[in-house]
Amino acid sequence: MNPTATLVPAAPRDVGMHPALPVQLDSIVEAAIADSAASGIALAVGRYGRLVHLMGYGRTDWPQSAAPVDERTIWDLASLTKVVATTTAAMILEEQGRLNLDQPVASYLAALSDSAKAGITVGMLLTHRGGLEAFAPLFRQFRGREQYLEQINLRPLKAPPGTRTEYSDWDLILLQLVIERITGQPLDQFVQESVFRPLGMQDTGYNPDPTLLRRIAATERDTTRGGLIHGSVHDPNAYAIGGVAGHAGLFSTLHDLSVFAQMLLNGGEYNGVRVLKPATIARWTAPQGPGSSRALGWDTPAGKSSAGRFFGPRSFGHTGYTGTSLWVDPERGVFVVLLTNRVNPTSANQKHIPLRRSVADAVQAAITDAPLIDWEARR
Repeated sequence: MNPTATLVPAAPRDVGMHPALPVQLDSIVEAAIADSAASGIALAVGRYGRLVHLMGYGRTDWPQSAAPVDERTIWDLASLTKVVATTTAAMILEEQGRLNLDQPVASYLAALSDSAKAGITVGMLLTHRGGLEAFAPLFRQFRGREQYLEQINLRPLKAPPGTRTEYSDWDLILLQLVIERITGQPLDQFVQESVFRPLGMQDTGYNPDPTLLRRIAATERDTTRGGLIHGSVHDPNAYAIGGVAGHAGLFSTLHDLSVFAQMLLNGGEYNGVRVLKPATIARWTAPQGPGSSRALGWDTPAGKSSAGRFFGPRSFGHTGYTGTSLWVDPERGVFVVLLTNRVNPTSANQKHIPLRRSVADAVQAAITDAPLIDWEARR
């Protein structure tokens, strides 16, 4: 099969996987729903350019009247936005020679005028080494891109730039603003034209149309926003910015993210459309330094990772607060997309954490044509 062709279903044995894998995955996910890990879950597994598993479970909300989940259910991706949209946009701009990772962020954003932040480079944003704080509830007082940039500029650093890894939403908000300054377009418009539309990811974007509400998985109950959040971004800072943010705000489906994951495994091409170069993907998804699992925008397995025990050292992926995750293992040619609304009705629910690991381990353990290595034991 041409690896750049459209993903098509295949039996596990046709791609070197145990035939019992789908039944095992069904059992894991159905048990998680019975345990109230989420009202709905969607799971895709691909290998060697074929879809081994593409299945929806449960419903978009807890009432029986809610729509059943399928591959076209639309999910709030939360921090998967960071890699699917913002990081991919930055990769494209670097390939075009329009973005320099060694350049100070302030050279793109004059409003980032605090002298303490003058040493923050674009590359530091991507590896979360800019020295910025992890989070602050700016949404309680501020609205829009300009006010957020002003506040990020005013707030003190947590560490000198380049000295410590601190996962921060501000990093990707600043990167969003850099991308928008370079392109002269809002982030959502640029990624739609450069990534999603060319790949045929028709259900991927920001601020979904209200007519799609029945297909969208509901998230958390928030009295400050009128009750159940359904059809608008869950992340409060992304909501305050306007729904289009570098760190959160993207909505997508299991089908579309499977296409995106396969594009990465294909070295940046899918169905005859090239989005990225193979060398760019290899460089950006590799760990960037000792003491941190962070690649450029992406993460890699470390410790008790959401990728489980068996995703190898060249694997890369990311998670989202709403209960989403995407992991890719280029050495074994496999990807796993797991989408949930585990924050429904409350983000106190943490049952998605063992679910992610169980699914990842089951997928890797089902591979029959390559040795299974417990990489977690070696990390």
